Amino acid sequence: MPAPTALPSRALAVFWIIVGLIGWGVSFLLYLEYIGQLSGAEPIVTCQLSVIVTCGPNLLSPGGNLLGFSNSLIGVVLFLGPIFAGVTALATVGGQRDAYWRVFTGFVTGAMIFVHVLAYRSVFEYGSLCPWCMIVWLVTIPLFWVTLGWSAREGIWGRWAVRPGEFLRSWAPLVAIADIALIAVVAQLRLDALGSLF
Repeated sequence: MPAPTALPSRALAVFWIIVGLIGWGVSFLLYLEYIGQLSGAEPIVTCQLSVIVTCGPNLLSPGGNLLGFSNSLIGVVLFLGPIFAGVTALATVGGQRDAYWRVFTGFVTGAMIFVHVLAYRSVFEYGSLCPWCMIVWLVTIPLFWVTLGWSAREGIWGRWAVRPGEFLRSWAPLVAIADIALIAVVAQLRLDALGSLF
């Protein structure tokens, strides 16, 4: 059986935990908003800031319920993953097997693809931006780039990925900012979200 190889730094483990807690909390708030929309009752925390910056159209759309239930429930379940990975990293002395980190990185990659699909549909199909959803995007995007860079640099994907991983790990914050900025610029040009707030 292969020996454990990869042990994230304390800073990375704490980053995973913080991102997971934020993502989980916001996903739970999204779920409360969703229940409020379905029942017609006032939600505990509203996210309607303007005609364009609002949760309603997104939450009740087919894209907001891709598996037949609110996407927020996916976040409530899956944001426990980074929390668990961070706690595992802090509690483990010898590291974890590569397969463990491959599975974790795979789920994070799936989340990254998912939020970009949702961002695209929000901007180009629904014409609205959900504030809570955007916070989920803001934590998922850096989670992906940092995790991918770290896992590649650690050789989890093979020796060929170590050098690209070193580069990506160094530039992950800037890449994440550029990714988020691209979504923001496209949303502003398409919807004039800022103009709708004033």
